[in-house]
Amino acid sequence: MKKSIDDFVLENITVAMDEAGITTVTLNRPTKRNALNAETIEELIEVFSHLPRMGARAIVLRAEGDHFCAGLDLVEHHVEDRRPEDFMHVCLRWHEAFNKMEYGGVPIIAALKGAVVGGGLELASSAHIRVADQSTYFALPEGQRGLFTGGGATIRVADLVGKSRMIDMMLTGRIYKDDEAISVGLAQYLVEDSEAKAYEIARAAAENPPLSNFAICSAISHMQNMSALDAAYAESVVAGIVNTQPASRDRLEAFANKTAARVKPKG
Repeated sequence: MKKSIDDFVLENITVAMDEAGITTVTLNRPTKRNALNAETIEELIEVFSHLPRMGARAIVLRAEGDHFCAGLDLVEHHVEDRRPEDFMHVCLRWHEAFNKMEYGGVPIIAALKGAVVGGGLELASSAHIRVADQSTYFALPEGQRGLFTGGGATIRVADLVGKSRMIDMMLTGRIYKDDEAISVGLAQYLVEDSEAKAYEIARAAAENPPLSNFAICSAISHMQNMSALDAAYAESVVAGIVNTQPASRDRLEAFANKTAARVKPKG
């Protein structure tokens, strides 16, 4: 039986989908600055495992309250007093959740605000597009807290900003915000209303053929993990499938007939 939105049993996040397939996933622990406890991670795994097969055309990831996500729930971590092997398995579940997002094939646009810190930055970096507002700030304060990243920052954040910048962030607690955050690659947009812009992007992405979006939002990440020779082969295979789909033929016909919109800057 196909799962529906109503089948989700969630405590820490909410999910809604409109008729166009624009799906909203909301972090809903505002009193904790949307810190990620173990239960929230399991809910993210559940949701992002099923949304690609439930008709989601694009996903906006947002948060209740003033902050997107303050990272690992440090209070839970302190109370649990985990052994090394226990926390290793916690980290593996984080990787499971964020891999479901990055490789799921549905565009995810993160609407950021306030703290995007530690594990919150790891979560945001798993989205395909990040939109910040003037309140947004990014940090990896693990060094000052005697911790080390465990949810993929060494993979995704280092890919965004470079190894040296990530090391600097972790060693010194350096905070990025505003234009500087954009310039180093932590977000692609800086706007007054990050949620409004995220939905604008989601609606535009949802108009693309789903197969094209699937390739863009999964194959590119896979190819980045390959050797150049293997990536070139994989790209050729994906292009062969995507570029001959019926939706592509229809759009190419519109281009040939000069009825398709031209690529040109606005204004």
